[in-house]
Formats: sequence, structure tokens, C-alpha cells
Amino acid sequence: METKGYAHKYGDNVDTDVIIPARYLNTSDPKELAEKCMCDIDADFVNKVKANDIMVAGFNFGCGSSREHAPIAIKASGISCVIAKSFARIFYRNAINIGLPILECPKASERIDTADEIEINFDTGEIINHTKGESYQAEPFPAFIQNIMKHNGLMNAIKEGKE
Repeated sequence: METKGYAHKYGDNVDTDVIIPARYLNTSDPKELAEKCMCDIDADFVNKVKANDIMVAGFNFGCGSSREHAPIAIKASGISCVIAKSFARIFYRNAINIGLPILECPKASERIDTADEIEINFDTGEIINHTKGESYQAEPFPAFIQNIMKHNGLMNAIKEGKE
């Protein structure tokens, strides 16, 4: 499984209230959540993001409340993967549950800049920065988590595994 897109970069400690502010949690519709994704930290994000783009951040991405709305908003906005130095554990698990690929890779987090063209091979964990001509290595997910991602989330993987 691979993806290729352009980077949108953010800093450390991006919390779930910044990803999708609480005032917009009166819906669980992914499309509506996507329209407000990152609005408090990057008001123009929804106008800039394109399908398959990559979100890049620093330490502790997704900290704060445990709401599943945050990874849903990111995924529905068109982001195909989030790369960070580290993730808050509940965000990490919620992202896997809904099938949003995430990779921990400090070097990629440091070296990738906004608008860099990025390609990711999820099977190997290789991240290629075409803009800078660099490659970074993340730890690939084990097969069972890759299966969840390929099925677009845990519940789909379970349903399709029973059929």
C-alpha cells in the first residue's frame, strides 16, 4: 500500500481541540467534521488540502481528549497519513480503529516542510521526500494493523474477515 501527496506541517502538542474544536462536535458526519478540521491553527487548511496529502507534526500529536472525531476529521479532509515524532496513545489507537495511517518518524518530522512532495510505502515504512531528494525510515505496522488500514478501519476488517 502506498500514498503520495503534499505535506501540511504543524508543531508539537497539536491537541484534539485544535484538530477539531469542541464547538463543532454537534455532528459525527465525517464531511462536516472535515470542513472544520484544523480551523483554529490553520484557517485555510480546508482550502489547501487535497486528496492523499500528508500531515506532518512534532511530538505528542493528538493529545487532549480521547474523541474519535479528531482522526475522522483528518481522514475525511483528504489526508492519507499523519507522520509525527510521537502520538498521544489514545489518538494513535483511534486512528488505527478508523483506518487512518499514522507513522512515527522523528527524522521525517524534522526534515519535511510544508508543500514538500511526499511518497509513503506502508509495507516497508519508507518515506520519500521528492522535494528534497531524501528518504526516511519509519517502522512499518505489523500485518494485522496493515490489514485494518487496507480495509478502511477495524470494524470493516472484522466484517470482511467473517464473510
